[in-house]
Amino acid sequence: MSRIRSVTGAATSAVAAAAVHRRALLAAAGAVSLSAGVGYALGPAGHGEAAAAPGRGPVARSRLAPAAPLAPYHAGTTLGSVAAPRGASGYRRLGDGPAWDRVVRSELAPAHRGREARRTALAAFVQFTDLHLVDVQHPLRYEYLRAQTASAWRPQEALSVPGAVALVERVNALRGAPATGAPLHFVMTTGDNTDNNSRNELDWFLTVMSGGRVTPNSGDPRHYEGVQSSGLKLYWHPDAALRDADKGHGFPHLPGFLDAAIREVNSPGLNLPWYSTVGNHDALPGGCYAPGDSYFTELAVGGRKLMDLDAARGAALWKAVKKGRDPRGAHFKEILRAEARRMRPVTPDEARAPFTPAEYVRAHLDPAHEGPGPVGHGYTRRNLAERTQYYTFRISDDVLGISLDTTDPGGHYEGSLGTGQLRWLERTLDQVEKSGDASYVIVFSHHTSRSMRNLVTDPRHPHEARHGGDEVLALLRRHRSVLAWVNGHSHKNAITPHGTLWEVSTASHVDFPQLARVIELTDNHDGTLSLFTTLIESAAPHRTEHTDLSQTGLAALYRELAFNAPGARSTLGGAPGDRNTELVLRKG
Repeated sequence: MSRIRSVTGAATSAVAAAAVHRRALLAAAGAVSLSAGVGYALGPAGHGEAAAAPGRGPVARSRLAPAAPLAPYHAGTTLGSVAAPRGASGYRRLGDGPAWDRVVRSELAPAHRGREARRTALAAFVQFTDLHLVDVQHPLRYEYLRAQTASAWRPQEALSVPGAVALVERVNALRGAPATGAPLHFVMTTGDNTDNNSRNELDWFLTVMSGGRVTPNSGDPRHYEGVQSSGLKLYWHPDAALRDADKGHGFPHLPGFLDAAIREVNSPGLNLPWYSTVGNHDALPGGCYAPGDSYFTELAVGGRKLMDLDAARGAALWKAVKKGRDPRGAHFKEILRAEARRMRPVTPDEARAPFTPAEYVRAHLDPAHEGPGPVGHGYTRRNLAERTQYYTFRISDDVLGISLDTTDPGGHYEGSLGTGQLRWLERTLDQVEKSGDASYVIVFSHHTSRSMRNLVTDPRHPHEARHGGDEVLALLRRHRSVLAWVNGHSHKNAITPHGTLWEVSTASHVDFPQLARVIELTDNHDGTLSLFTTLIESAAPHRTEHTDLSQTGLAALYRELAFNAPGARSTLGGAPGDRNTELVLRKG
Protein backbone atom coordinates (compact mmCIF):
# COMPACT_ATOMS: atom_id res chain seq x y z
CA MET A 1 0.00 0.00 0.00
CA SER A 2 1.22 3.49 -0.79
CA ARG A 3 2.53 5.54 2.10
CA ILE A 4 1.46 8.80 0.46
CA ARG A 5 -1.03 10.83 2.48
CA SER A 6 -2.77 14.12 1.76
CA VAL A 7 -1.81 17.25 3.67
CA THR A 8 -5.02 16.93 5.68
CA GLY A 9 -3.84 13.58 6.99
CA ALA A 10 -6.43 11.49 5.19
CA ALA A 11 -5.05 8.36 3.55
CA THR A 12 -4.90 8.26 -0.22
CA SER A 13 -6.25 5.29 -2.12
CA ALA A 14 -4.17 2.14 -2.03
CA VAL A 15 -1.73 1.48 -4.81
CA ALA A 16 -0.81 -2.10 -5.45
CA ALA A 17 2.90 -2.64 -4.97
CA ALA A 18 2.99 -5.05 -7.88
CA ALA A 19 1.48 -2.49 -10.21
CA VAL A 20 3.54 0.56 -9.32
CA HIS A 21 7.07 0.34 -8.02
CA ARG A 22 7.77 2.66 -5.11
CA ARG A 23 10.48 4.61 -6.92
CA ALA A 24 8.32 5.20 -9.99
CA LEU A 25 5.47 6.27 -7.75
CA LEU A 26 7.72 8.72 -5.92
CA ALA A 27 9.04 10.26 -9.11
CA ALA A 28 5.49 10.74 -10.38
CA ALA A 29 4.10 12.06 -7.12
CA GLY A 30 7.08 14.31 -6.38
CA ALA A 31 6.32 17.00 -3.87
CA VAL A 32 2.91 15.52 -3.11
CA SER A 33 4.67 12.71 -1.30
CA LEU A 34 6.77 15.16 0.68
CA SER A 35 3.77 17.29 1.55
CA ALA A 36 2.35 14.35 3.42
CA GLY A 37 4.89 15.04 6.13
CA VAL A 38 4.95 11.41 7.21
CA GLY A 39 7.75 9.76 9.18
CA TYR A 40 7.71 6.14 10.34
CA ALA A 41 9.18 5.04 13.65
CA LEU A 42 10.86 1.69 13.06
CA GLY A 43 12.78 -0.54 15.39
CA PRO A 44 16.36 -1.55 14.55
CA ALA A 45 16.37 -3.68 11.40
CA GLY A 46 16.80 -7.20 12.65
CA HIS A 47 16.06 -5.91 16.17
CA GLY A 48 12.99 -3.72 16.17
CA GLU A 49 9.28 -4.40 16.08
CA ALA A 50 8.96 -3.16 12.49
CA ALA A 51 12.12 -4.64 11.07
CA ALA A 52 10.38 -7.33 9.08
CA ALA A 53 7.83 -4.96 7.59
CA PRO A 54 9.26 -1.47 7.15
CA GLY A 55 6.60 1.21 7.07
CA ARG A 56 4.09 -0.63 9.26
CA GLY A 57 5.30 0.94 12.48
CA PRO A 58 3.71 3.90 14.29
CA VAL A 59 3.14 6.93 12.07
CA ALA A 60 4.23 10.44 12.98
CA ARG A 61 2.80 13.26 10.87
CA SER A 62 4.45 16.64 10.44
CA ARG A 63 2.60 19.95 10.42
CA LEU A 64 0.46 20.68 7.37
CA ALA A 65 2.12 21.68 4.12
CA PRO A 66 2.56 25.39 3.38
CA ALA A 67 0.04 26.98 1.06
CA ALA A 68 0.73 26.48 -2.65
CA PRO A 69 2.70 27.38 -4.60
CA LEU A 70 5.77 26.12 -2.75
CA ALA A 71 8.70 28.49 -3.13
CA PRO A 72 12.13 29.07 -1.59
CA TYR A 73 12.38 31.66 1.16
CA HIS A 74 14.96 33.30 3.45
CA ALA A 75 13.04 34.75 6.38
CA GLY A 76 14.08 33.36 9.77
CA THR A 77 17.22 31.72 8.40
CA THR A 78 20.85 32.76 8.00
CA LEU A 79 20.04 33.38 4.33
CA GLY A 80 18.24 36.47 5.63
CA SER A 81 20.45 37.72 8.45
CA VAL A 82 23.02 36.47 10.96
CA ALA A 83 23.94 37.85 14.38
CA ALA A 84 27.10 39.94 14.05
CA PRO A 85 29.18 41.96 16.53
CA ARG A 86 29.24 45.73 16.85
CA GLY A 87 32.54 47.44 17.58
CA ALA A 88 36.06 46.15 17.16
CA SER A 89 37.27 45.16 20.62
CA GLY A 90 36.29 44.44 24.21
CA TYR A 91 32.89 43.06 25.15
CA ARG A 92 30.92 43.39 21.93
CA ARG A 93 27.16 43.69 21.56
CA LEU A 94 25.39 41.90 18.72
CA GLY A 95 23.06 43.16 16.03
CA ASP A 96 21.65 42.17 12.66
CA GLY A 97 24.50 41.19 10.35
CA PRO A 98 24.78 40.29 6.66
CA ALA A 99 23.29 37.03 5.45
CA TRP A 100 25.29 33.98 4.47
CA ASP A 101 24.83 33.09 0.80
CA ARG A 102 24.18 29.59 -0.48
CA VAL A 103 27.23 27.87 -1.96
CA VAL A 104 26.92 25.15 -4.62
CA ARG A 105 29.39 22.32 -4.06
CA SER A 106 29.95 19.96 -6.97
CA GLU A 107 32.92 17.85 -5.84
CA LEU A 108 30.85 14.66 -6.08
CA ALA A 109 28.73 15.41 -9.16
CA PRO A 110 28.27 18.19 -11.71
CA ALA A 111 25.65 20.88 -11.07
CA HIS A 112 23.71 20.79 -14.35
CA ARG A 113 22.01 23.88 -15.67
CA GLY A 114 18.24 24.03 -15.41
CA ARG A 115 17.98 21.71 -12.42
CA GLU A 116 16.06 24.34 -10.44
CA ALA A 117 13.06 23.94 -12.73
CA ARG A 118 13.20 20.14 -12.76
CA ARG A 119 13.84 19.20 -9.16
CA THR A 120 11.44 17.26 -6.95
CA ALA A 121 11.52 17.44 -3.16
CA LEU A 122 12.08 14.06 -1.48
CA ALA A 123 12.63 14.92 2.20
CA ALA A 124 13.18 17.86 4.53
CA PHE A 125 14.07 17.94 8.23
CA VAL A 126 15.91 19.90 10.92
CA GLN A 127 19.04 18.87 12.81
CA PHE A 128 19.66 20.00 16.38
CA THR A 129 22.96 19.02 17.94
CA ASP A 130 24.92 19.57 21.15
CA LEU A 131 22.21 21.44 23.01
CA HIS A 132 24.08 20.73 26.27
CA LEU A 133 21.19 21.48 28.60
CA VAL A 134 23.27 21.88 31.71
CA ASP A 135 22.70 21.89 35.45
CA VAL A 136 25.33 24.52 36.22
CA GLN A 137 25.25 23.68 39.94
CA HIS A 138 26.03 19.98 39.49
CA PRO A 139 28.79 18.85 41.92
CA LEU A 140 30.55 16.62 39.40
CA ARG A 141 31.31 19.45 36.97
CA TYR A 142 34.93 20.48 36.50
CA GLU A 143 34.53 24.23 35.92
CA TYR A 144 37.91 24.77 37.61
CA LEU A 145 39.56 23.48 34.41
CA ARG A 146 38.49 26.68 32.68
CA ALA A 147 42.10 27.85 32.58
CA GLN A 148 42.95 24.71 30.59
CA THR A 149 39.96 24.58 28.22
CA ALA A 150 37.14 27.01 27.43
CA SER A 151 34.69 24.10 27.27
CA ALA A 152 35.03 23.37 31.00
CA TRP A 153 32.92 26.40 31.92
CA ARG A 154 31.17 29.01 29.80
CA PRO A 155 29.72 32.32 31.04
CA GLN A 156 26.53 31.69 29.05
CA GLU A 157 25.71 28.12 30.05
CA ALA A 158 23.37 29.03 32.93
CA LEU A 159 20.97 30.10 30.15
CA SER A 160 21.01 26.87 28.12
CA VAL A 161 17.32 26.11 28.76
CA PRO A 162 15.83 29.45 27.59
CA GLY A 163 18.30 29.30 24.68
CA ALA A 164 17.04 25.87 23.62
CA VAL A 165 13.41 26.96 23.96
CA ALA A 166 14.12 29.88 21.62
CA LEU A 167 15.48 27.39 19.08
CA VAL A 168 12.27 25.36 19.33
CA GLU A 169 10.34 28.58 18.76
CA ARG A 170 12.39 29.28 15.62
CA VAL A 171 11.60 25.88 14.13
CA ASN A 172 7.92 26.25 14.95
CA ALA A 173 7.88 29.56 13.08
CA LEU A 174 9.48 28.21 9.89
CA ARG A 175 6.89 27.99 7.14
CA GLY A 176 8.68 25.10 5.46
CA ALA A 177 12.04 24.09 4.06
CA PRO A 178 13.99 27.16 2.87
CA ALA A 179 15.31 25.81 -0.47
CA THR A 180 12.10 24.25 -1.76
CA GLY A 181 9.34 25.59 0.48
CA ALA A 182 8.25 21.99 1.13
CA PRO A 183 6.98 21.01 4.59
CA LEU A 184 9.45 19.84 7.21
CA HIS A 185 9.14 16.19 8.27
CA PHE A 186 10.81 16.13 11.67
CA VAL A 187 13.64 17.30 13.93
CA MET A 188 16.59 15.02 14.73
CA THR A 189 18.84 15.89 17.64
CA THR A 190 22.27 14.31 17.23
CA GLY A 191 23.41 13.95 20.81
CA ASP A 192 24.84 15.78 23.80
CA ASN A 193 21.29 16.75 24.59
CA THR A 194 22.37 16.91 28.25
CA ASP A 195 25.73 17.90 29.73
CA ASN A 196 26.31 15.95 32.94
CA ASN A 197 24.47 12.66 32.29
CA SER A 198 22.05 13.65 35.07
CA ARG A 199 18.37 12.81 35.41
CA ASN A 200 17.24 16.40 35.92
CA GLU A 201 18.96 17.50 32.69
CA LEU A 202 17.31 14.63 30.80
CA ASP A 203 13.91 15.74 32.07
CA TRP A 204 14.67 19.34 31.03
CA PHE A 205 15.66 18.22 27.52
CA LEU A 206 12.58 16.06 27.00
CA THR A 207 10.30 18.81 28.29
CA VAL A 208 11.89 21.47 26.08
CA MET A 209 11.43 19.26 23.01
CA SER A 210 7.88 18.06 23.73
CA GLY A 211 6.51 21.05 25.65
CA GLY A 212 5.98 22.05 29.26
CA ARG A 213 7.52 23.98 32.12
CA VAL A 214 11.11 23.61 33.27
CA THR A 215 12.77 25.04 36.36
CA PRO A 216 16.50 24.87 35.50
CA ASN A 217 17.60 24.69 39.11
CA SER A 218 18.84 22.00 41.47
CA GLY A 219 19.82 21.81 45.10
CA ASP A 220 18.36 24.72 47.07
CA PRO A 221 15.03 25.64 45.41
CA ARG A 222 15.41 29.27 46.50
CA HIS A 223 19.02 30.12 45.73
CA TYR A 224 21.74 29.53 43.14
CA GLU A 225 24.71 27.65 44.66
CA GLY A 226 27.21 27.37 41.81
CA VAL A 227 30.53 28.90 40.91
CA GLN A 228 29.04 32.25 39.86
CA SER A 229 28.33 33.16 43.48
CA SER A 230 31.54 31.62 44.85
CA GLY A 231 33.59 34.82 45.11
CA LEU A 232 36.29 33.18 42.96
CA LYS A 233 37.63 35.55 40.33
CA LEU A 234 37.98 32.70 37.84
CA TYR A 235 34.24 33.01 37.09
CA TRP A 236 31.92 35.79 35.97
CA HIS A 237 29.80 37.03 38.90
CA PRO A 238 26.94 38.86 37.16
CA ASP A 239 25.11 39.85 40.37
CA ALA A 240 28.13 41.01 42.36
CA ALA A 241 30.41 44.01 42.07
CA LEU A 242 33.42 41.66 42.30
CA ARG A 243 36.08 42.55 39.70
CA ASP A 244 36.37 39.02 38.33
CA ALA A 245 38.34 37.88 35.27
CA ASP A 246 35.36 38.17 32.92
CA LYS A 247 34.50 41.69 34.02
CA GLY A 248 38.09 42.45 33.14
CA HIS A 249 37.05 41.52 29.58
CA GLY A 250 34.09 43.88 29.76
CA PHE A 251 31.38 41.47 30.95
CA PRO A 252 28.49 43.41 32.48
CA HIS A 253 27.21 43.67 36.03
CA LEU A 254 23.63 42.32 35.81
CA PRO A 255 21.82 42.35 39.17
CA GLY A 256 19.14 39.65 39.29
CA PHE A 257 20.81 37.48 36.63
CA LEU A 258 21.23 34.34 38.75
CA ASP A 259 17.69 34.46 40.13
CA ALA A 260 16.42 34.83 36.56
CA ALA A 261 18.63 31.96 35.35
CA ILE A 262 17.00 29.45 37.74
CA ARG A 263 13.46 30.73 37.18
CA GLU A 264 10.76 28.62 35.52
CA VAL A 265 10.87 28.51 31.71
CA ASN A 266 7.93 27.59 29.48
CA SER A 267 8.49 25.63 26.26
CA PRO A 268 5.79 25.33 23.60
CA GLY A 269 7.41 22.10 22.43
CA LEU A 270 8.14 21.35 18.80
CA ASN A 271 5.18 21.24 16.46
CA LEU A 272 7.00 18.58 14.45
CA PRO A 273 7.77 14.95 15.25
CA TRP A 274 11.26 14.57 16.67
CA TYR A 275 13.87 11.85 16.98
CA SER A 276 16.82 11.48 19.33
CA THR A 277 20.41 10.26 19.01
CA VAL A 278 22.67 9.74 22.02
CA GLY A 279 25.99 11.56 22.63
CA ASN A 280 28.90 11.10 24.99
CA HIS A 281 27.63 13.74 27.45
CA ASP A 282 24.31 11.86 27.57
CA ALA A 283 25.99 8.55 28.32
CA LEU A 284 29.12 9.29 30.37
CA PRO A 285 29.72 11.27 33.58
CA GLY A 286 31.57 14.43 32.58
CA GLY A 287 31.14 13.32 28.98
CA CYS A 288 34.30 11.23 29.24
CA TYR A 289 34.28 8.74 32.14
CA ALA A 290 32.96 5.18 32.12
CA PRO A 291 29.60 5.05 33.92
CA GLY A 292 28.66 3.03 36.96
CA ASP A 293 31.21 4.27 39.50
CA SER A 294 29.49 4.63 42.89
CA TYR A 295 31.92 7.37 43.98
CA PHE A 296 30.88 9.63 41.11
CA THR A 297 27.21 8.91 41.80
CA GLU A 298 27.58 9.81 45.48
CA LEU A 299 29.37 13.03 44.58
CA ALA A 300 26.72 13.94 41.98
CA VAL A 301 23.81 13.75 44.44
CA GLY A 302 25.75 14.83 47.52
CA GLY A 303 26.41 18.07 49.36
CA ARG A 304 30.00 18.95 48.43
CA LYS A 305 31.35 20.64 45.30
CA LEU A 306 34.92 21.45 44.23
CA MET A 307 35.10 24.95 42.70
CA ASP A 308 38.83 25.66 42.30
CA LEU A 309 41.95 23.61 41.73
CA ASP A 310 45.70 24.20 41.68
CA ALA A 311 46.83 25.08 38.14
CA ALA A 312 49.39 22.25 37.93
CA ARG A 313 46.87 19.64 39.03
CA GLY A 314 44.33 21.09 36.64
CA ALA A 315 46.74 20.91 33.72
CA ALA A 316 47.57 17.28 34.46
CA LEU A 317 43.89 16.37 34.76
CA TRP A 318 42.94 18.04 31.49
CA LYS A 319 45.86 16.41 29.67
CA ALA A 320 44.66 13.00 30.83
CA VAL A 321 41.11 13.77 29.68
CA LYS A 322 42.17 15.17 26.31
CA LYS A 323 44.44 12.23 25.52
CA GLY A 324 41.95 9.61 26.74
CA ARG A 325 44.41 8.30 29.31
CA ASP A 326 41.90 8.02 32.14
CA PRO A 327 38.69 6.57 30.65
CA ARG A 328 37.52 5.14 33.99
CA GLY A 329 38.29 8.34 35.92
CA ALA A 330 40.84 6.89 38.35
CA HIS A 331 43.04 9.99 38.20
CA PHE A 332 40.01 12.25 38.49
CA LYS A 333 38.84 10.34 41.55
CA GLU A 334 42.26 10.66 43.20
CA ILE A 335 42.19 14.43 42.76
CA LEU A 336 38.67 14.77 44.12
CA ARG A 337 39.53 12.72 47.19
CA ALA A 338 42.68 14.72 47.76
CA GLU A 339 40.68 17.96 47.49
CA ALA A 340 37.78 16.80 49.68
CA ARG A 341 38.51 19.29 52.47
CA ARG A 342 38.46 22.19 50.00
CA MET A 343 35.05 21.31 48.60
CA ARG A 344 32.26 23.74 49.41
CA PRO A 345 28.86 22.83 50.84
CA VAL A 346 25.87 22.71 48.49
CA THR A 347 22.35 21.32 48.91
CA PRO A 348 22.18 17.59 48.06
CA ASP A 349 19.78 16.60 45.29
CA GLU A 350 18.86 13.07 44.17
CA ALA A 351 17.69 14.46 40.80
CA ARG A 352 21.34 14.93 39.86
CA ALA A 353 21.94 11.17 39.80
CA PRO A 354 23.35 9.79 36.53
CA PHE A 355 20.96 7.96 34.23
CA THR A 356 21.71 4.62 32.58
CA PRO A 357 21.23 3.83 28.87
CA ALA A 358 18.05 1.95 29.77
CA GLU A 359 16.73 4.94 31.71
CA TYR A 360 17.55 7.19 28.75
CA VAL A 361 15.46 5.02 26.42
CA ARG A 362 12.69 4.57 28.99
CA ALA A 363 12.42 8.34 29.48
CA HIS A 364 11.95 8.81 25.73
CA LEU A 365 9.18 6.20 25.79
CA ASP A 366 7.37 7.96 28.66
CA PRO A 367 3.95 9.23 27.41
CA ALA A 368 4.57 12.44 29.36
CA HIS A 369 7.24 13.33 26.79
CA GLU A 370 5.55 12.11 23.62
CA GLY A 371 4.67 15.57 22.29
CA PRO A 372 3.91 15.29 18.56
CA GLY A 373 5.56 11.86 18.55
CA PRO A 374 6.57 9.40 17.48
CA VAL A 375 6.31 7.23 20.59
CA GLY A 376 9.86 6.77 21.88
CA HIS A 377 11.28 9.36 19.46
CA GLY A 378 12.92 6.55 17.52
CA TYR A 379 13.59 4.20 20.45
CA THR A 380 11.43 1.12 20.99
CA ARG A 381 10.72 -1.48 23.66
CA ARG A 382 13.06 -3.73 21.74
CA ASN A 383 15.89 -1.29 22.41
CA LEU A 384 15.16 -1.72 26.11
CA ALA A 385 15.06 -5.50 25.86
CA GLU A 386 18.28 -5.74 23.85
CA ARG A 387 20.12 -2.87 25.60
CA THR A 388 20.74 -0.96 22.37
CA GLN A 389 20.44 2.71 21.43
CA TYR A 390 20.41 2.51 17.63
CA TYR A 391 17.48 2.20 15.25
CA THR A 392 16.06 2.85 11.78
CA PHE A 393 13.11 5.07 10.90
CA ARG A 394 11.23 6.15 7.81
CA ILE A 395 12.08 9.70 6.71
CA SER A 396 9.83 9.76 3.64
CA ASP A 397 8.54 7.34 1.03
CA ASP A 398 11.91 6.57 -0.48
CA VAL A 399 14.35 7.67 2.24
CA LEU A 400 15.36 5.68 5.33
CA GLY A 401 17.08 7.15 8.39
CA ILE A 402 19.57 5.28 10.57
CA SER A 403 20.49 6.57 14.03
CA LEU A 404 23.72 5.17 15.49
CA ASP A 405 25.10 5.05 19.03
CA THR A 406 28.74 6.11 18.71
CA THR A 407 29.44 6.54 22.42
CA ASP A 408 31.91 4.15 24.03
CA PRO A 409 30.80 2.82 27.45
CA GLY A 410 34.46 2.19 28.23
CA GLY A 411 35.01 5.95 28.56
CA HIS A 412 36.62 8.90 26.71
CA TYR A 413 34.81 11.65 24.83
CA GLU A 414 35.71 10.30 21.40
CA GLY A 415 33.58 7.54 19.90
CA SER A 416 33.46 4.22 18.06
CA LEU A 417 31.10 1.35 17.23
CA GLY A 418 31.14 -2.12 18.71
CA THR A 419 31.30 -5.08 16.32
CA GLY A 420 27.66 -5.96 16.99
CA GLN A 421 26.40 -2.53 15.95
CA LEU A 422 28.75 -2.36 12.94
CA ARG A 423 27.46 -5.71 11.67
CA TRP A 424 23.87 -4.57 12.28
CA LEU A 425 24.57 -1.46 10.21
CA GLU A 426 26.01 -3.56 7.40
CA ARG A 427 23.02 -5.94 7.43
CA THR A 428 20.59 -3.03 7.45
CA LEU A 429 22.22 -1.37 4.44
CA ASP A 430 22.43 -4.67 2.57
CA GLN A 431 18.73 -5.32 3.24
CA VAL A 432 17.72 -1.84 2.07
CA GLU A 433 19.53 -2.24 -1.23
CA LYS A 434 18.44 -5.82 -1.77
CA SER A 435 14.75 -5.22 -1.00
CA GLY A 436 14.40 -1.90 -2.79
CA ASP A 437 12.20 -0.68 0.03
CA ALA A 438 14.10 2.62 0.03
CA SER A 439 16.37 4.15 -2.58
CA TYR A 440 18.27 6.42 -0.22
CA VAL A 441 19.67 6.36 3.31
CA ILE A 442 20.74 9.18 5.63
CA VAL A 443 22.84 8.17 8.65
CA PHE A 444 22.81 10.12 11.93
CA SER A 445 25.29 9.93 14.79
CA HIS A 446 26.78 12.14 17.45
CA HIS A 447 30.46 11.74 16.60
CA THR A 448 32.08 12.76 13.35
CA SER A 449 34.19 10.31 11.37
CA ARG A 450 37.36 12.09 12.57
CA SER A 451 36.34 11.94 16.25
CA MET A 452 35.73 8.17 16.20
CA ARG A 453 39.22 7.10 17.25
CA ASN A 454 38.42 5.69 20.68
CA LEU A 455 38.80 1.92 20.79
CA VAL A 456 38.49 1.45 24.57
CA THR A 457 36.82 -1.88 25.35
CA ASP A 458 33.15 -1.78 26.30
CA PRO A 459 32.93 -3.34 29.82
CA ARG A 460 29.57 -4.90 28.90
CA HIS A 461 31.16 -6.67 25.91
CA PRO A 462 34.79 -7.30 26.90
CA HIS A 463 35.48 -9.60 23.94
CA GLU A 464 33.98 -7.29 21.33
CA ALA A 465 36.25 -5.10 19.21
CA ARG A 466 35.58 -1.39 18.69
CA HIS A 467 35.66 0.21 15.25
CA GLY A 468 36.67 3.75 14.34
CA GLY A 469 35.41 6.35 11.93
CA ASP A 470 37.54 5.26 8.98
CA GLU A 471 36.05 1.77 9.11
CA VAL A 472 32.50 3.09 9.45
CA LEU A 473 33.05 5.49 6.57
CA ALA A 474 34.41 2.70 4.37
CA LEU A 475 31.25 0.67 5.06
CA LEU A 476 28.97 3.59 4.21
CA ARG A 477 30.86 4.27 0.97
CA ARG A 478 30.34 0.67 -0.15
CA HIS A 479 26.58 1.32 -0.18
CA ARG A 480 25.54 3.79 -2.86
CA SER A 481 22.18 4.26 -1.18
CA VAL A 482 23.91 6.24 1.60
CA LEU A 483 23.81 9.92 0.65
CA ALA A 484 24.83 11.65 3.86
CA TRP A 485 26.24 11.14 7.34
CA VAL A 486 24.82 13.88 9.61
CA ASN A 487 26.51 14.46 12.98
CA GLY A 488 27.77 16.97 15.58
CA HIS A 489 30.21 16.66 18.52
CA SER A 490 32.88 18.99 17.11
CA HIS A 491 30.74 22.11 17.79
CA LYS A 492 31.80 23.33 14.33
CA ASN A 493 30.13 23.56 10.94
CA ALA A 494 31.98 21.35 8.49
CA ILE A 495 30.83 19.62 5.29
CA THR A 496 33.17 17.01 3.84
CA PRO A 497 32.87 15.03 0.58
CA HIS A 498 33.66 11.32 0.83
CA GLY A 499 33.53 9.96 -2.70
CA THR A 500 29.87 8.93 -2.83
CA LEU A 501 28.41 10.73 0.18
CA TRP A 502 28.56 13.99 2.13
CA GLU A 503 29.43 14.22 5.82
CA VAL A 504 27.47 17.12 7.32
CA SER A 505 28.69 18.24 10.76
CA THR A 506 26.82 21.05 12.50
CA ALA A 507 27.82 23.53 15.18
CA SER A 508 26.49 23.26 18.73
CA HIS A 509 23.78 25.31 20.37
CA VAL A 510 25.88 26.08 23.43
CA ASP A 511 28.84 27.81 21.75
CA PHE A 512 28.54 30.78 19.42
CA PRO A 513 27.21 30.97 16.72
CA GLN A 514 24.54 28.67 18.26
CA LEU A 515 23.08 27.15 15.10
CA ALA A 516 20.83 24.34 13.92
CA ARG A 517 20.52 23.12 10.33
CA VAL A 518 17.68 22.46 7.91
CA ILE A 519 18.49 19.67 5.44
CA GLU A 520 16.53 19.01 2.25
CA LEU A 521 16.91 16.24 -0.32
CA THR A 522 15.80 16.75 -3.94
CA ASP A 523 15.88 14.74 -7.14
CA ASN A 524 17.15 16.94 -9.98
CA HIS A 525 15.91 14.51 -12.67
CA ASP A 526 19.19 14.75 -14.55
CA GLY A 527 21.08 11.89 -12.95
CA THR A 528 21.88 13.90 -9.82
CA LEU A 529 20.46 14.63 -6.40
CA SER A 530 20.96 17.72 -4.25
CA LEU A 531 21.24 18.03 -0.49
CA PHE A 532 20.46 21.56 0.64
CA THR A 533 21.71 22.73 4.04
CA THR A 534 20.46 25.95 5.61
CA LEU A 535 21.55 27.17 9.03
CA ILE A 536 19.11 28.75 11.47
CA GLU A 537 19.56 30.65 14.73
CA SER A 538 17.17 30.70 17.66
CA ALA A 539 14.17 33.03 17.62
CA ALA A 540 15.78 35.33 20.20
CA PRO A 541 16.54 38.82 18.88
CA HIS A 542 20.13 39.63 17.92
CA ARG A 543 20.12 42.79 19.99
CA THR A 544 20.00 42.51 23.77
CA GLU A 545 18.77 44.76 26.54
CA HIS A 546 20.77 44.03 29.66
CA THR A 547 17.85 45.05 31.83
CA ASP A 548 15.59 42.50 30.09
CA LEU A 549 15.78 39.29 32.13
CA SER A 550 12.60 37.82 30.66
CA GLN A 551 12.72 34.38 29.04
CA THR A 552 13.25 35.97 25.61
CA GLY A 553 15.78 38.44 26.97
CA LEU A 554 17.78 35.62 28.55
CA ALA A 555 17.79 33.68 25.27
CA ALA A 556 19.20 36.73 23.49
CA LEU A 557 21.78 37.18 26.23
CA TYR A 558 22.71 33.51 25.89
CA ARG A 559 23.92 34.22 22.34
CA GLU A 560 25.73 37.45 23.22
CA LEU A 561 27.57 35.94 26.18
CA ALA A 562 28.59 32.98 24.01
CA PHE A 563 30.11 35.30 21.44
CA ASN A 564 32.15 37.08 24.11
CA ALA A 565 33.20 34.01 26.12
CA PRO A 566 36.96 34.21 26.75
CA GLY A 567 38.85 31.50 24.91
CA ALA A 568 35.92 30.61 22.66
CA ARG A 569 36.94 29.54 19.15
CA SER A 570 36.04 32.06 16.46
CA THR A 571 36.05 29.44 13.68
CA LEU A 572 33.05 27.37 14.77
CA GLY A 573 30.78 28.89 12.12
CA GLY A 574 32.93 27.27 9.45
CA ALA A 575 33.74 28.51 5.96
CA PRO A 576 31.00 29.53 3.49
CA GLY A 577 31.03 26.03 1.99
CA ASP A 578 30.23 24.55 5.41
CA ARG A 579 27.15 26.71 6.00
CA ASN A 580 24.31 27.25 3.54
CA THR A 581 24.95 24.90 0.65
CA GLU A 582 23.67 22.84 -2.21
CA LEU A 583 25.57 19.55 -2.17
CA VAL A 584 25.27 17.70 -5.48
CA LEU A 585 25.51 13.88 -5.71
CA ARG A 586 25.20 11.30 -8.46
CA LYS A 587 22.18 9.03 -8.29
CA GLY A 588 23.25 5.50 -7.52
